Amino acid sequence: MDPVKKQLEILKSGAAEIIPEDEFVKKLEKSIKTRTPLKIKEGLDPTVPDIHLGHTVTLHKLKQFQDLGHQVMVVIGDFTAMVGDPTGRSEMRKRVSRAEVLENAETYKKQIFKILHPKKTKVVFNSRWLGAMKFEDVLHLTAKYTVARMLERDDFYNRYRNQQPISVLEFLYPLMQAYDSVALQADLELGGTDQKFNLLVGREIQREYGQEPQVVMLMPLLVGTDGKEKMSKSLGNYVGVTDPPDQMYGKIMSIPDELIETYFELLTHLDPQEMWKMKVELREKTINPMVWKKRLGYEIVSIYHGEKRAQRAQEEFEKVFKEKQFPEAAPVINFSAPEKEVWIGKLLTETGCVNSNSEVRRLIKQGGVYINNQRIEDEKHKIQLDGEILVRIGRKKFFKIIGKMK
Repeated sequence: MDPVKKQLEILKSGAAEIIPEDEFVKKLEKSIKTRTPLKIKEGLDPTVPDIHLGHTVTLHKLKQFQDLGHQVMVVIGDFTAMVGDPTGRSEMRKRVSRAEVLENAETYKKQIFKILHPKKTKVVFNSRWLGAMKFEDVLHLTAKYTVARMLERDDFYNRYRNQQPISVLEFLYPLMQAYDSVALQADLELGGTDQKFNLLVGREIQREYGQEPQVVMLMPLLVGTDGKEKMSKSLGNYVGVTDPPDQMYGKIMSIPDELIETYFELLTHLDPQEMWKMKVELREKTINPMVWKKRLGYEIVSIYHGEKRAQRAQEEFEKVFKEKQFPEAAPVINFSAPEKEVWIGKLLTETGCVNSNSEVRRLIKQGGVYINNQRIEDEKHKIQLDGEILVRIGRKKFFKIIGKMK
């Protein structure tokens, strides 16, 4: 196969949009002809201490570029993070301190190398050039973009129309991110579909500084384990990169079957032939989806914890859900009370298994509370304090409570 077509086939897979695609093809042709790798950029603002699988979609695409011999540049936005990306915001974002940003950045560097090759990845902090700019340089940058163009952005336009405040600082964010592309002379920038405006500003600003504009590659936003909303910690539908193997595997097992194909494509590096086989079998319904879902859990846990721990996580899942055994690694909690039996709400809240009595009642109504492998249906249920009590909350939380009278 023609090398340009081969790279294009690999790199286009899973992408939501490439802007403009014809320029991307020309850049690939020139790269292969001159044996000069393309400079591929992604910016990460370390505003939180760790990342979830939703953040890794672009990292997996970066790895494909790496494997094809291109130069991957990860920009740690230690300067831009102190401003905060206004994308999707209906109000001004609270600024993060530099100390928090630097602390978070260190964890980011460790986490991204679970996917990317450390020796082939150029990690740079954008304070190196943004922090060195004089006020005259900032004025020069701001003169290259108009307020009218900024207000074409949906979130800015809506806030302006609703008379909600927009700080000048927020207008600077897209320009700062764009200047990162100028500083690095990026050939292509990767981002989620929600970053389209920011990345397109990068094209304009590069052109203003006399550079060939970058191509923009947008990746889809990963749907969370609930199968409905974008993966988010605030919604609780996320799988953390630092989650323990058993927990990570269990969360993957909980996703709807409709997400199996998408998760494989965006979160793994399955062999193309196996990827094709998986898609055919799932679409034609010639196999139980659980077979591929287990493979998905194994592949994802292997990336972050290694194959041995992925195998153990899979075996533990089989024990718990197929053989109805209790996980050996479940936390052990001692509990004592003056009475021989206690209300289930008191037991679960005082041991920290559940946060509140109202949550206990809600979980019981939903059929999500099991004591010694028996589902609890009565919210007034009382528990005998006579030794080991096996508690399961939902499908993923397990506790061993050692109960006794005081």
